[in-house]
Amino acid sequence: MSETTEPNVGSFTLGGPLTAEPAATIDVPEHAEWPLPNGFAWVFPGEGNQGGLVRPVIMADGFNLGRSKLDVLYHGLESGYPFISELRRRGRDVILLGFEERSASILDNARAAEAAIHRAAAEQQGDRPMVVGGFSMGGIVTRYALARMEAQRVDHRTALYFSYDSPHRGASIPVGVQAFSHFIPFPNNFARQMSSPAACQMLWQHYDAETGKIGVSPLRTEFLDALRQVGGWPSRPRKIAVANGRGDGVGLPEVKPGEVALRIDRIYPGTTFYTQAQGDDVTAAFLNRRFPKAEKTVPTSGFPELDGAPGGTLHTYEILAGAMEKLGGEADLRHKDACFVPSVSAVAIRDVDHQNDLYAPVDDLDPYESELDDFLCSSTTTAHTAITAELCTWIMDRLPD
Repeated sequence: MSETTEPNVGSFTLGGPLTAEPAATIDVPEHAEWPLPNGFAWVFPGEGNQGGLVRPVIMADGFNLGRSKLDVLYHGLESGYPFISELRRRGRDVILLGFEERSASILDNARAAEAAIHRAAAEQQGDRPMVVGGFSMGGIVTRYALARMEAQRVDHRTALYFSYDSPHRGASIPVGVQAFSHFIPFPNNFARQMSSPAACQMLWQHYDAETGKIGVSPLRTEFLDALRQVGGWPSRPRKIAVANGRGDGVGLPEVKPGEVALRIDRIYPGTTFYTQAQGDDVTAAFLNRRFPKAEKTVPTSGFPELDGAPGGTLHTYEILAGAMEKLGGEADLRHKDACFVPSVSAVAIRDVDHQNDLYAPVDDLDPYESELDDFLCSSTTTAHTAITAELCTWIMDRLPD
Protein backbone atom coordinates (compact mmCIF):
# COMPACT_ATOMS: atom_id res chain seq x y z
CA MET A 1 0.00 0.00 0.00
CA SER A 2 1.35 3.41 -0.95
CA GLU A 3 2.28 5.74 1.88
CA THR A 4 1.32 8.77 -0.21
CA THR A 5 -2.25 7.94 -1.09
CA GLU A 6 -5.13 5.68 -0.19
CA PRO A 7 -5.82 2.81 -2.61
CA ASN A 8 -8.18 3.34 -5.51
CA VAL A 9 -11.25 1.45 -4.35
CA GLY A 10 -13.48 2.96 -7.04
CA SER A 11 -13.17 0.31 -9.73
CA PHE A 12 -16.69 -1.01 -8.99
CA THR A 13 -20.12 0.26 -9.99
CA LEU A 14 -23.51 -0.15 -8.35
CA GLY A 15 -25.92 -2.43 -10.18
CA GLY A 16 -28.80 -4.84 -9.72
CA PRO A 17 -29.35 -8.48 -10.70
CA LEU A 18 -29.63 -7.73 -14.41
CA THR A 19 -26.05 -6.38 -14.47
CA ALA A 20 -24.49 -9.17 -12.38
CA GLU A 21 -22.05 -11.18 -14.49
CA PRO A 22 -22.13 -14.92 -13.75
CA ALA A 23 -18.93 -16.90 -13.29
CA ALA A 24 -19.88 -19.44 -15.94
CA THR A 25 -20.08 -18.84 -19.68
CA ILE A 26 -23.44 -17.48 -20.79
CA ASP A 27 -25.23 -19.54 -23.42
CA VAL A 28 -27.32 -17.24 -25.61
CA PRO A 29 -29.55 -18.70 -28.36
CA GLU A 30 -29.08 -17.77 -32.00
CA HIS A 31 -30.28 -14.26 -32.73
CA ALA A 32 -30.06 -11.40 -35.19
CA GLU A 33 -28.35 -8.13 -34.29
CA TRP A 34 -29.45 -4.65 -35.33
CA PRO A 35 -27.04 -1.69 -35.26
CA LEU A 36 -28.89 1.41 -34.07
CA PRO A 37 -28.04 5.07 -33.37
CA ASN A 38 -26.49 5.13 -29.87
CA GLY A 39 -27.29 1.47 -29.42
CA PHE A 40 -27.98 -1.98 -30.83
CA ALA A 41 -30.51 -4.77 -30.43
CA TRP A 42 -30.63 -8.57 -30.29
CA VAL A 43 -33.69 -10.19 -31.84
CA PHE A 44 -35.08 -13.54 -30.69
CA PRO A 45 -38.06 -14.77 -32.76
CA GLY A 46 -41.07 -16.21 -31.03
CA GLU A 47 -41.92 -19.88 -31.41
CA GLY A 48 -43.63 -20.50 -34.73
CA ASN A 49 -42.71 -17.09 -36.13
CA GLN A 50 -40.66 -17.91 -39.22
CA GLY A 51 -39.17 -15.39 -41.62
CA GLY A 52 -40.01 -12.18 -39.79
CA LEU A 53 -41.37 -10.46 -36.74
CA VAL A 54 -45.00 -11.08 -35.85
CA ARG A 55 -45.61 -9.84 -32.31
CA PRO A 56 -42.59 -7.76 -31.24
CA VAL A 57 -41.79 -7.01 -27.60
CA ILE A 58 -38.99 -4.43 -27.25
CA MET A 59 -37.29 -4.49 -23.84
CA ALA A 60 -34.66 -1.85 -23.03
CA ASP A 61 -31.61 -2.33 -20.82
CA GLY A 62 -31.16 -0.39 -17.60
CA PHE A 63 -28.53 1.86 -16.04
CA ASN A 64 -24.87 1.15 -15.47
CA LEU A 65 -21.54 2.30 -16.83
CA GLY A 66 -20.35 1.45 -20.33
CA ARG A 67 -21.83 -0.45 -23.26
CA SER A 68 -24.78 -2.73 -22.66
CA LYS A 69 -23.85 -6.36 -22.14
CA LEU A 70 -26.87 -8.03 -23.65
CA ASP A 71 -25.56 -11.51 -22.88
CA VAL A 72 -25.59 -10.56 -19.19
CA LEU A 73 -29.05 -9.00 -19.57
CA TYR A 74 -30.28 -12.17 -21.29
CA HIS A 75 -28.92 -14.30 -18.45
CA GLY A 76 -30.54 -12.04 -15.86
CA LEU A 77 -33.91 -12.20 -17.61
CA GLU A 78 -33.74 -15.99 -17.55
CA SER A 79 -32.72 -16.20 -13.88
CA GLY A 80 -35.33 -16.48 -11.17
CA TYR A 81 -37.96 -16.87 -13.87
CA PRO A 82 -37.42 -17.66 -17.60
CA PHE A 83 -39.00 -14.43 -18.81
CA ILE A 84 -37.59 -14.42 -22.36
CA SER A 85 -38.24 -18.13 -22.91
CA GLU A 86 -41.82 -17.79 -21.72
CA LEU A 87 -42.45 -14.78 -23.94
CA ARG A 88 -41.11 -16.68 -26.94
CA ARG A 89 -43.14 -19.75 -26.04
CA ARG A 90 -46.21 -17.54 -26.21
CA GLY A 91 -45.29 -16.45 -29.73
CA ARG A 92 -43.70 -13.11 -28.83
CA ASP A 93 -40.62 -11.88 -30.67
CA VAL A 94 -38.23 -10.57 -28.01
CA ILE A 95 -36.03 -7.61 -28.95
CA LEU A 96 -33.42 -6.72 -26.32
CA LEU A 97 -32.39 -3.09 -26.71
CA GLY A 98 -28.90 -2.10 -25.59
CA PHE A 99 -27.02 1.20 -25.51
CA GLU A 100 -23.50 2.14 -26.53
CA GLU A 101 -23.20 4.02 -23.24
CA ARG A 102 -25.77 3.15 -20.57
CA SER A 103 -24.87 6.17 -18.48
CA ALA A 104 -25.41 8.65 -21.33
CA SER A 105 -28.31 11.08 -21.34
CA ILE A 106 -31.74 9.46 -21.43
CA LEU A 107 -32.60 11.93 -24.20
CA ASP A 108 -29.76 10.57 -26.34
CA ASN A 109 -30.46 6.90 -25.64
CA ALA A 110 -34.10 7.46 -26.57
CA ARG A 111 -32.85 7.70 -30.17
CA ALA A 112 -31.88 4.02 -29.99
CA ALA A 113 -35.35 3.15 -28.72
CA GLU A 114 -37.03 5.10 -31.51
CA ALA A 115 -34.82 3.45 -34.12
CA ALA A 116 -35.62 -0.01 -32.72
CA ILE A 117 -39.35 0.74 -32.93
CA HIS A 118 -39.00 1.86 -36.56
CA ARG A 119 -36.92 -1.22 -37.46
CA ALA A 120 -39.39 -3.58 -35.79
CA ALA A 121 -42.31 -1.96 -37.61
CA ALA A 122 -40.48 -2.21 -40.94
CA GLU A 123 -39.69 -5.91 -40.52
CA GLN A 124 -42.99 -6.95 -38.97
CA GLN A 125 -45.34 -9.28 -40.80
CA GLY A 126 -48.96 -8.28 -40.36
CA ASP A 127 -50.28 -5.49 -38.19
CA ARG A 128 -50.26 -6.91 -34.67
CA PRO A 129 -49.58 -4.14 -32.11
CA MET A 130 -46.17 -3.90 -30.49
CA VAL A 131 -45.14 -3.90 -26.84
CA VAL A 132 -42.39 -1.50 -25.74
CA GLY A 133 -40.84 -1.02 -22.31
CA GLY A 134 -37.79 -1.60 -20.21
CA PHE A 135 -36.08 -2.32 -16.94
CA SER A 136 -35.06 0.44 -14.54
CA MET A 137 -33.71 3.30 -16.69
CA GLY A 138 -34.86 1.40 -19.78
CA GLY A 139 -38.44 2.08 -18.77
CA ILE A 140 -37.71 5.80 -18.61
CA VAL A 141 -35.90 5.79 -21.96
CA THR A 142 -38.80 4.05 -23.72
CA ARG A 143 -41.38 6.24 -21.95
CA TYR A 144 -39.69 9.34 -23.31
CA ALA A 145 -39.11 7.80 -26.77
CA LEU A 146 -42.79 6.88 -27.23
CA ALA A 147 -43.96 10.27 -25.96
CA ARG A 148 -41.55 12.09 -28.28
CA MET A 149 -42.69 10.04 -31.26
CA GLU A 150 -46.30 10.98 -30.51
CA ALA A 151 -45.35 14.65 -30.15
CA GLN A 152 -43.77 14.40 -33.62
CA ARG A 153 -46.91 12.64 -34.95
CA VAL A 154 -45.01 9.43 -35.66
CA ASP A 155 -46.99 6.18 -35.53
CA HIS A 156 -45.16 3.90 -33.09
CA ARG A 157 -47.73 1.08 -33.45
CA THR A 158 -47.41 0.34 -29.75
CA ALA A 159 -50.43 -0.89 -27.81
CA LEU A 160 -48.73 -1.54 -24.47
CA TYR A 161 -45.95 0.27 -22.61
CA PHE A 162 -44.45 -1.39 -19.52
CA SER A 163 -41.79 -0.49 -16.99
CA TYR A 164 -40.06 -2.81 -14.55
CA ASP A 165 -39.00 -1.02 -11.35
CA SER A 166 -38.33 2.21 -13.22
CA PRO A 167 -37.79 5.41 -11.18
CA HIS A 168 -40.65 7.51 -12.58
CA ARG A 169 -40.52 9.85 -9.57
CA GLY A 170 -36.80 9.44 -8.91
CA ALA A 171 -34.30 6.96 -7.47
CA SER A 172 -32.13 7.11 -4.35
CA ILE A 173 -28.47 6.34 -3.75
CA PRO A 174 -27.33 7.48 -0.30
CA VAL A 175 -25.70 10.88 -0.71
CA GLY A 176 -22.85 9.87 1.58
CA VAL A 177 -22.05 7.02 -0.79
CA GLN A 178 -22.23 9.41 -3.75
CA ALA A 179 -19.87 11.80 -1.98
CA PHE A 180 -17.42 9.01 -1.20
CA SER A 181 -17.06 8.18 -4.89
CA HIS A 182 -15.49 11.63 -5.36
CA PHE A 183 -13.50 11.45 -2.10
CA ILE A 184 -11.36 8.68 -3.58
CA PRO A 185 -8.19 10.52 -4.70
CA PHE A 186 -8.15 9.00 -8.20
CA PRO A 187 -10.37 9.15 -11.26
CA ASN A 188 -12.55 6.07 -10.89
CA ASN A 189 -15.51 4.22 -12.39
CA PHE A 190 -17.70 4.67 -9.34
CA ALA A 191 -17.38 8.46 -9.53
CA ARG A 192 -17.98 8.37 -13.29
CA GLN A 193 -21.16 6.40 -12.70
CA MET A 194 -22.41 8.74 -9.95
CA SER A 195 -21.75 11.90 -12.00
CA SER A 196 -22.98 10.54 -15.33
CA PRO A 197 -25.84 12.25 -17.19
CA ALA A 198 -28.25 9.34 -16.62
CA ALA A 199 -27.52 9.24 -12.88
CA CYS A 200 -28.04 12.98 -12.59
CA GLN A 201 -31.33 12.67 -14.49
CA MET A 202 -32.75 9.82 -12.39
CA LEU A 203 -31.56 10.50 -8.84
CA TRP A 204 -34.00 12.39 -6.63
CA GLN A 205 -31.04 14.08 -4.87
CA HIS A 206 -27.57 14.29 -6.30
CA TYR A 207 -24.19 15.12 -4.75
CA ASP A 208 -22.38 17.71 -6.86
CA ALA A 209 -18.65 16.97 -6.71
CA GLU A 210 -17.64 20.48 -7.80
CA THR A 211 -19.67 22.40 -5.22
CA GLY A 212 -20.14 19.77 -2.52
CA LYS A 213 -23.84 20.64 -2.50
CA ILE A 214 -26.72 18.18 -2.40
CA GLY A 215 -29.88 18.83 -4.38
CA VAL A 216 -31.75 18.25 -7.60
CA SER A 217 -29.26 18.12 -10.45
CA PRO A 218 -29.72 20.70 -13.22
CA LEU A 219 -29.63 17.75 -15.62
CA ARG A 220 -32.65 16.25 -13.86
CA THR A 221 -34.49 19.55 -14.09
CA GLU A 222 -33.70 19.77 -17.82
CA PHE A 223 -34.80 16.18 -18.39
CA LEU A 224 -38.10 16.63 -16.55
CA ASP A 225 -38.71 19.77 -18.62
CA ALA A 226 -38.02 17.84 -21.82
CA LEU A 227 -40.38 15.10 -20.67
CA ARG A 228 -43.12 17.62 -19.98
CA GLN A 229 -42.64 19.16 -23.43
CA VAL A 230 -43.60 15.86 -25.05
CA GLY A 231 -46.58 15.32 -22.77
CA GLY A 232 -44.92 13.42 -19.92
CA TRP A 233 -46.19 10.05 -21.07
CA PRO A 234 -47.24 8.43 -24.32
CA SER A 235 -51.02 8.68 -24.60
CA ARG A 236 -51.82 5.96 -27.14
CA PRO A 237 -50.55 2.76 -25.49
CA ARG A 238 -51.92 1.28 -22.31
CA LYS A 239 -49.34 1.99 -19.59
CA ILE A 240 -48.48 -0.58 -16.93
CA ALA A 241 -45.66 -0.99 -14.41
CA VAL A 242 -44.36 -3.32 -11.73
CA ALA A 243 -42.36 -2.51 -8.62
CA ASN A 244 -39.85 -4.74 -6.87
CA GLY A 245 -40.87 -3.13 -3.59
CA ARG A 246 -43.94 -3.95 -1.55
CA GLY A 247 -47.23 -2.08 -1.73
CA ASP A 248 -48.23 -2.24 1.93
CA GLY A 249 -45.92 0.52 3.16
CA VAL A 250 -43.36 -1.95 4.55
CA GLY A 251 -39.79 -1.67 3.32
CA LEU A 252 -36.72 -2.82 5.25
CA PRO A 253 -37.89 -2.71 8.89
CA GLU A 254 -34.46 -3.81 10.11
CA VAL A 255 -32.92 -0.65 8.63
CA LYS A 256 -33.59 1.94 11.33
CA PRO A 257 -32.85 5.61 10.56
CA GLY A 258 -29.63 7.12 11.86
CA GLU A 259 -27.83 3.81 12.46
CA VAL A 260 -24.35 2.87 11.28
CA ALA A 261 -24.73 1.04 7.98
CA LEU A 262 -21.02 0.57 7.27
CA ARG A 263 -17.79 1.53 9.02
CA ILE A 264 -14.37 1.17 7.37
CA ASP A 265 -10.93 0.76 8.91
CA ARG A 266 -7.30 0.26 7.85
CA ILE A 267 -7.93 2.14 4.61
CA TYR A 268 -10.03 5.30 4.73
CA PRO A 269 -10.03 4.65 8.49
CA GLY A 270 -13.09 5.71 10.42
CA THR A 271 -15.14 6.40 7.31
CA THR A 272 -18.72 5.74 8.36
CA PHE A 273 -22.01 5.67 6.49
CA TYR A 274 -25.29 6.13 8.34
CA THR A 275 -28.78 5.11 7.32
CA GLN A 276 -30.75 8.15 6.23
CA ALA A 277 -32.73 9.88 9.00
CA GLN A 278 -35.18 12.75 9.02
CA GLY A 279 -34.31 16.16 10.42
CA ASP A 280 -31.98 19.04 9.76
CA ASP A 281 -28.19 18.87 9.67
CA VAL A 282 -28.27 15.07 9.92
CA THR A 283 -24.94 13.31 9.34
CA ALA A 284 -25.27 10.93 6.40
CA ALA A 285 -21.57 10.04 6.31
CA PHE A 286 -18.20 10.87 7.79
CA LEU A 287 -15.37 10.44 5.27
CA ASN A 288 -11.72 10.18 6.19
CA ARG A 289 -8.53 9.40 4.33
CA ARG A 290 -4.89 9.41 5.40
CA PHE A 291 -3.09 10.20 2.14
CA PRO A 292 -3.57 12.92 1.05
CA LYS A 293 -5.01 13.79 4.42
CA ALA A 294 -8.63 14.91 4.37
CA GLU A 295 -11.90 14.43 6.20
CA LYS A 296 -15.43 15.45 5.36
CA THR A 297 -18.84 15.29 6.99
CA VAL A 298 -21.81 14.89 4.62
CA PRO A 299 -24.96 16.44 6.16
CA THR A 300 -28.54 16.34 4.94
CA SER A 301 -31.61 18.38 5.82
CA GLY A 302 -35.24 17.66 5.11
CA PHE A 303 -34.73 14.12 3.83
CA PRO A 304 -37.20 11.30 4.50
CA GLU A 305 -35.96 7.91 5.75
CA LEU A 306 -34.94 6.67 2.33
CA ASP A 307 -32.70 3.68 3.05
CA GLY A 308 -35.39 1.58 4.71
CA ALA A 309 -38.29 2.72 2.52
CA PRO A 310 -40.54 0.33 0.57
CA GLY A 311 -38.92 -0.28 -2.80
CA GLY A 312 -36.58 -2.30 -4.95
CA THR A 313 -33.23 -2.59 -3.19
CA LEU A 314 -29.56 -2.45 -4.11
CA HIS A 315 -26.75 -4.15 -2.17
CA THR A 316 -25.30 -0.65 -1.85
CA TYR A 317 -23.36 -0.99 1.38
CA GLU A 318 -22.41 -4.62 0.74
CA ILE A 319 -20.87 -3.73 -2.64
CA LEU A 320 -18.93 -0.87 -1.06
CA ALA A 321 -17.76 -3.09 1.83
CA GLY A 322 -16.57 -5.74 -0.61
CA ALA A 323 -14.54 -3.21 -2.57
CA MET A 324 -12.84 -2.08 0.66
CA GLU A 325 -12.02 -5.58 1.83
CA LYS A 326 -10.61 -6.51 -1.57
CA LEU A 327 -7.92 -3.86 -1.15
CA GLY A 328 -7.02 -4.62 2.46
CA GLY A 329 -9.62 -2.68 4.37
CA GLU A 330 -11.77 -3.85 7.24
CA ALA A 331 -15.53 -3.40 6.93
CA ASP A 332 -18.04 -3.42 9.76
CA LEU A 333 -21.12 -4.04 7.61
CA ARG A 334 -24.40 -3.76 9.52
CA HIS A 335 -26.87 -3.14 6.71
CA LYS A 336 -26.07 -4.49 3.26
CA ASP A 337 -29.13 -3.17 1.40
CA ALA A 338 -30.80 0.18 0.83
CA CYS A 339 -33.91 1.18 -1.08
CA PHE A 340 -33.03 2.28 -4.61
CA VAL A 341 -36.36 2.74 -6.42
CA PRO A 342 -39.19 3.45 -3.96
CA SER A 343 -42.43 1.62 -4.69
CA VAL A 344 -44.33 4.90 -5.00
CA SER A 345 -41.84 6.01 -7.67
CA ALA A 346 -41.94 2.75 -9.63
CA VAL A 347 -45.74 2.94 -9.94
CA ALA A 348 -45.82 6.75 -10.39
CA ILE A 349 -48.32 7.37 -7.62
CA ARG A 350 -46.49 9.66 -5.14
CA ASP A 351 -43.30 11.70 -4.98
CA VAL A 352 -40.47 10.60 -2.70
CA ASP A 353 -39.74 13.95 -1.03
CA HIS A 354 -41.87 13.46 2.08
CA GLN A 355 -41.98 10.68 4.66
CA ASN A 356 -45.73 10.09 4.46
CA ASP A 357 -45.68 9.80 0.68
CA LEU A 358 -42.54 7.66 0.58
CA TYR A 359 -44.04 5.13 3.01
CA ALA A 360 -47.60 5.36 1.70
CA PRO A 361 -49.34 1.95 1.46
CA VAL A 362 -49.75 1.91 -2.32
CA ASP A 363 -52.25 -0.95 -2.24
CA ASP A 364 -54.62 1.18 -0.13
CA LEU A 365 -54.40 4.29 -2.32
CA ASP A 366 -56.85 5.19 -5.04
CA PRO A 367 -55.19 3.68 -8.15
CA TYR A 368 -56.35 6.69 -10.14
CA GLU A 369 -53.70 8.71 -8.32
CA SER A 370 -51.13 6.90 -10.46
CA GLU A 371 -50.14 8.19 -13.87
CA LEU A 372 -50.32 4.58 -15.07
CA ASP A 373 -53.32 2.56 -16.21
CA ASP A 374 -52.42 -0.45 -14.09
CA PHE A 375 -49.61 -1.54 -11.80
CA LEU A 376 -48.46 -4.21 -9.37
CA CYS A 377 -46.17 -4.05 -6.36
CA SER A 378 -44.26 -7.14 -5.30
CA SER A 379 -45.70 -9.15 -2.42
CA THR A 380 -42.22 -9.23 -0.86
CA THR A 381 -39.28 -6.83 -0.95
CA THR A 382 -37.00 -7.89 -3.78
CA ALA A 383 -33.83 -6.56 -5.34
CA HIS A 384 -34.16 -3.82 -7.94
CA THR A 385 -35.06 -5.44 -11.30
CA ALA A 386 -35.07 -8.95 -9.80
CA ILE A 387 -36.98 -11.17 -12.22
CA THR A 388 -39.79 -12.96 -10.42
CA ALA A 389 -42.64 -15.16 -11.57
CA GLU A 390 -45.13 -12.90 -9.81
CA LEU A 391 -44.15 -9.74 -11.70
CA CYS A 392 -43.40 -11.35 -15.06
CA THR A 393 -46.62 -13.36 -15.31
CA TRP A 394 -48.60 -10.27 -14.36
CA ILE A 395 -47.02 -8.39 -17.28
CA MET A 396 -47.50 -11.26 -19.72
CA ASP A 397 -51.14 -11.66 -18.79
CA ARG A 398 -51.68 -8.06 -19.96
CA LEU A 399 -49.99 -8.28 -23.35
CA PRO A 400 -52.24 -7.37 -26.27
CA ASP A 401 -53.46 -10.09 -28.62
